Amino acid sequence: MSVAIAHSMRGDTEAAIWPRLRSDEVRRVLDLWNIPASQAHIAWHSARPLSSAAIVSLPGGSLFIKRHSRRVREAAHLEEEHRFSAHLLSRGVGVTRVLRSAHGPSAVSEGEWSYEVHELGAGVDLYGAAASWTPFSSRAHALAAGRSLATLHVASASYFASPRLADLLVSNDSVIRSADPVEAVSLAVEARPALRDYLRRRRWREDLTRALAPFHERYLKLSSSLEPLWTHNDWHASNLLWSDSSSTAEVRTILDFGLSDRTTAIYDLATAIERNTIPWLDIQAGGPGPADFDLVDGLLQGYLGGAHLGRVERAALVAILPIVHVGYALTEIDYFHGVTRSPENADLAYRAFLLGHSQWFERTEGRALLDHIHERLRTLP
Repeated sequence: MSVAIAHSMRGDTEAAIWPRLRSDEVRRVLDLWNIPASQAHIAWHSARPLSSAAIVSLPGGSLFIKRHSRRVREAAHLEEEHRFSAHLLSRGVGVTRVLRSAHGPSAVSEGEWSYEVHELGAGVDLYGAAASWTPFSSRAHALAAGRSLATLHVASASYFASPRLADLLVSNDSVIRSADPVEAVSLAVEARPALRDYLRRRRWREDLTRALAPFHERYLKLSSSLEPLWTHNDWHASNLLWSDSSSTAEVRTILDFGLSDRTTAIYDLATAIERNTIPWLDIQAGGPGPADFDLVDGLLQGYLGGAHLGRVERAALVAILPIVHVGYALTEIDYFHGVTRSPENADLAYRAFLLGHSQWFERTEGRALLDHIHERLRTLP
């Protein structure tokens, strides 16, 4: 398999952990989907770091093929995502159609890999070359993304599946919803030996208690009033395809439901604000600096134009923002320590992500963002 370059956690590029899809491998996958593959041609390789994916050109059009390590995703785990996206598609939401394999399932595990095949999404991949969590390039993009997220949540309200069985590289609120999040992590690591091994060499209980203490109690008082909802949980600019390449483009297609799970609308909206408006990728250069309030306003205005948030939900949005990342940060540590054996990335996930994100909200920049959202929500309908 050829050596590939992928986006890194630091916003630059590095040698990819997972090898690129090969032409013979693509032909074998297409055969599993009963798709004639003699003229298949790999037109593009993804630079995303957590899996391998490619656009494959065929005489009748193009398809998107994605390969995962079975240590991260079994076929049954991918089908959880596919059932959710199929529901959204049936409600008119712009998502890609997942194709069923020759034997029926929408994902197949073979050897050390699991595979999925999608129709190509409609739209322009404006942020395709950008690292994940690169902020929107215009307020209009933020506005359009907020409207699209509201549309997803309205459609998701009629989807009643249980929470995910997959527990690696999935984003949810189980830890921060607990009355004692440190104890919740203690219980969770019993089933996650790699995470347990990483944390045992650190004063993680003290670190996590200190990081959550300024924020968790306030959110806990509100969390029981929030309605459960299946959500995307990875809402950032490069997971969206756009109507054109202009600064006023609209969202056409929503991509990548890999982190989706049963959480709340507030969890998803807070994740969108955090991923798209705070310059986290500057964290290695002494940052991040202040959030982009114009982008925050665009997201909120777009979202509230299509979905209603009551008084408690608005308060919960401010309360959850400093701790919304905790669940996913823990699973990233698990992944980097236990699957890819990447000490530098595991340490970065622990220091800069798990602890650093909450710590930023104690700084002047973070407090200013929370105050701004609080005031903005008072003026928006």
